[in-house]
Amino acid sequence: MNKYFGVLFLIAFLGCKSGDKETNKVGEISQETLAKHIERLASDEFMGRMPFSEGEDKTVRYLEEEFSKLGLSPGNGESYFQEVPLVEITGTVSEKMKISSPKGDFDLNFFKDFVALTLKPEDSVGLENSELVFAGYGIVAPEYGWNDYDGIDWEGKTAVVLINDPGFATKDSTLFKGNEMTYYGRWTYKYEEAGRQGAAGVIIIHETAPASYGWNVVQSSWTGAKLNLESDAPVADIQGWVSQDAAKRLFDASPIENKNFNELALEKDFKPIPMGMKASVEIKNEIKRNTSKNVIALLEGTTRKDEYIIYSAHWDHLGIGRPVDGDSIYNGAVDNASGTAGLLAIAEAFKKGPQPERSIVFIAVTAEEQGLLGSAYYAENPVFPPENTVANINMDALKSPGKMKDLTITGFGHSEMDQYATEIAQKQGRYVIPDPAPEKGYFYRSDHFNFAKIGIPALYASGSNEGFDIGADSIKILNDEYSANKYHQPSDEYDPETTDLSGVLFDLQLFYEVGLQLSTENTFPKWNEGSEFKAARERK
Repeated sequence: MNKYFGVLFLIAFLGCKSGDKETNKVGEISQETLAKHIERLASDEFMGRMPFSEGEDKTVRYLEEEFSKLGLSPGNGESYFQEVPLVEITGTVSEKMKISSPKGDFDLNFFKDFVALTLKPEDSVGLENSELVFAGYGIVAPEYGWNDYDGIDWEGKTAVVLINDPGFATKDSTLFKGNEMTYYGRWTYKYEEAGRQGAAGVIIIHETAPASYGWNVVQSSWTGAKLNLESDAPVADIQGWVSQDAAKRLFDASPIENKNFNELALEKDFKPIPMGMKASVEIKNEIKRNTSKNVIALLEGTTRKDEYIIYSAHWDHLGIGRPVDGDSIYNGAVDNASGTAGLLAIAEAFKKGPQPERSIVFIAVTAEEQGLLGSAYYAENPVFPPENTVANINMDALKSPGKMKDLTITGFGHSEMDQYATEIAQKQGRYVIPDPAPEKGYFYRSDHFNFAKIGIPALYASGSNEGFDIGADSIKILNDEYSANKYHQPSDEYDPETTDLSGVLFDLQLFYEVGLQLSTENTFPKWNEGSEFKAARERK
């Protein structure tokens, strides 16, 4: 189905639902509850909520206590916790990445020019004179007839790749998904594919527009302790990024004649290009194995208790890191104390309002900032059967500055969850739009993605385009300011004197009412034709 499906389909859907059982009353989300939990979770007391830290202990105990106070049952047997085994690797990267080239040797400087990490739990991991090979976008996509790794034995070599995918670069709607990022464009995919190809290293070239964030975000997110699930999947020894300026130095130093690497990468018959230079870098590791925790609470349904609606939000942030303007605590007020507080506020509304016929599950997942690890572990080890899970409603980084006219749905067109959200949005006097920046790949950047991968239709939305009292141009300025100066920075803090939560409350009320509507029905929302997640549901 075309993602911008027509009004007639929507009217038909809403019309057929009018005969369903209606909920005559609904609960209300409490702004006092929301504000209280955001302020507490984003306080310095919780130390940036980093997994494997004192901040984690405080956070998960707080959530356990609050769910218990509300009268929700433990969601994992007799426990509120699902243990998530992780390995923490704190790598000390050599200050220089040494580049040898026929045009002269030079160094790239750690943090300024490059960042690097390893997922291999070994004391020391590195590249030693590893041949650099430009691998285009680093994509192997048989359905598009695309293979950027073809024709090279990758053992011992390092792939240098572009971020995003060819559709973004060309805006050609017939190439991949045009301006909409596919999973092939995500950094996670590029690291995974390099491992599958047997490369020793993989280096992504950063560019702000196709990455959708600045070099400062790469610096803050790819340094310090890193977590990963224990896995037998192949991984490259070194995973890294280089700045655009550093990439230019590499290309300028390459002896090959055609320097227009970006254009070369857009050719469908592209083949990997040896760059004629070698790289050396080393990482010395401190390794710690431990278990982090997903926090799970259950409100049992009245009549169909074996069918589940899951609300999710990640409780973690980046902990204590490099100081910025003298502040080293990455509090994560918007990202994602807002969503975690939203779980508690919605749980309270369900307890006070009409009781759901289906069971409602609240999952605060760990290690989203490390690569959606908590939700990935849940997807691999589900507590509630996926085939009995009706839908997922995910909340991440809610920051609307006042009530918003729009409800922007990320992944619009994938499933009937769009129509459920539209019905409630219309009651609120709002209009629904698809994500206006699909090139940023937000559908693959939060925990709903892992629920979708196992076939569970997911809603990921928020008001973000136009306010009732604030115009779209002003909203864009505020969003850009957050992305540039607060996202993954210590400045993402909560100030009760200046923060307007009315828009977040508006969104939460919609999420609550979508779940309440689903809880009264006996059907499951469907994936639309053309969604890559439809097959996973049909296999259940």
